[in-house]
Amino acid sequence: MQLPTRAATLALMHEYTASESLRKHMLAVEGAMRAYARKFGEDEERWGTVGLIHDFDYERFPNNAHSPTEEHPAEGVRILRGKGYPEDILEAILGHAQYCNTPRESQMAKTLFAVDELTGLITATALVRPSKSVHEVDAKSVRKKMKDKAFARGVNRDDVINGATELGVDLDEHINFVIASMQARSADLGLSGS
Repeated sequence: MQLPTRAATLALMHEYTASESLRKHMLAVEGAMRAYARKFGEDEERWGTVGLIHDFDYERFPNNAHSPTEEHPAEGVRILRGKGYPEDILEAILGHAQYCNTPRESQMAKTLFAVDELTGLITATALVRPSKSVHEVDAKSVRKKMKDKAFARGVNRDDVINGATELGVDLDEHINFVIASMQARSADLGLSGS
């Protein structure tokens, strides 16, 4: 099965997602996935695709009940399967939500889980800076914000820590690596600063 083009994937993401912040989240995850694909010698287009589309169904099917078979991401996976997206991408998407109980067996699935919540934490850390720039964020500042339970309450800290562990990378190195991937596309993410 041919991988859909980035343009087609981006159009699908836009069709389902109106929220600018959720769109930027998926762009941030795409950038981190592409950076890790380069680092690991993997298929950058494939890894970028999974990052770009992993939350496209979240707005329409929010899944507050954390059902493993209904709403996000199960509904999105059904839609993507109908559009011919490859199974390894669908498995990774199911694996990024703990409640789906889908084992993260591929390096791609482990990486998606490792970068997903972390990009949100990095974005939130950048946005509380006076400059609102990701260029002023480092692992130390992110780790400090991580300890503050009231900060970015929606970010699951355990997922950030466990994601790095599953990936077999040092947490600070992982944070700095993802920050660098976000700095490289800061304009697209609205995090270039004032």
